[in-house]
Amino acid sequence: MKKLRWTHIYVLILFLFTVFIALDTFVISRPERDASEVDESMFTDMPDSSLPKENPWLSGGEGEEATYYPIVTDNSYETENFTIKLSELRKYDTNVYVAEVKLKSAKYLKTAFANDTYGRNVAALTSEIAEEHRAIFAVNGDYYGAREKGIVIRNGILYRAKPDELDLLCIYADGSFKIYHPGERDADALVKEGVWQCMTFGPSLIEDGEITVSEGQEVAFSMQSNPRTAIGITGELSYVFVVSDGRTKESEGLSLLQLAEIMQEFGATCAYNLDGGGSSSMYFNGRVINNPTSGGKTIHERGVSDIVYIG
Repeated sequence: MKKLRWTHIYVLILFLFTVFIALDTFVISRPERDASEVDESMFTDMPDSSLPKENPWLSGGEGEEATYYPIVTDNSYETENFTIKLSELRKYDTNVYVAEVKLKSAKYLKTAFANDTYGRNVAALTSEIAEEHRAIFAVNGDYYGAREKGIVIRNGILYRAKPDELDLLCIYADGSFKIYHPGERDADALVKEGVWQCMTFGPSLIEDGEITVSEGQEVAFSMQSNPRTAIGITGELSYVFVVSDGRTKESEGLSLLQLAEIMQEFGATCAYNLDGGGSSSMYFNGRVINNPTSGGKTIHERGVSDIVYIG
């Protein structure tokens, strides 16, 4: 009887410890520092010719102060600093949402943390973070807050230097993309090189125009077909973002290979997989474009730790 009692106590302790570990990993918020810093000292704008030569956004007569007004439709947004064009397609029994973006400078390709705070399990909806930062367009980021490792550089500021066994996406001040595989770069080197954004998730989808994932390859513990989020570069200061629905009867979801193929179709020469599943969200001009879901039963956004946005 005594032995049985100790067995029950041991099982209870083990259960409580497991619950605590799960809560500590995925739920308990641990804010570490304010994240409102931005280092734009590395930037020089591209000449105006990087966007359309005509300037339809400018108003004001001679001697008057110039005022810029964006040209906005349901699926596009044009300003003197960037253009965004949205489209939708049906591919692999999945609803796919695409944003093609052209920037005057990479400084308009920004990131933001939930609650403007860097830390473990600090989360908010993609739309909430976007609205707080007056973003015109946004997608979820790499959910850095669910991990203790992985280099984090955001808006030119280094927040975490611990490497992880994951591919890195580095966005430089000139707007170029570079993917590094585990062990190829440390945080100090990336800071010295002038990295503007560094995401840790992956894997790499496309490098030098060639698809780098294979059929059946997956993110750890992930199903084959999922809601997905990806970012790619198509040319000088030109980018493509793809978000897919998934896990529902209406939209199956994409494999990594299918995601890479879509990115390639839209001209991506370098592309990278961001956090997916219930995190996958695309926001445009005040509304969520896709249908986010974690289990497929309800359509709603899931809290994330960070976003990539234009604004």
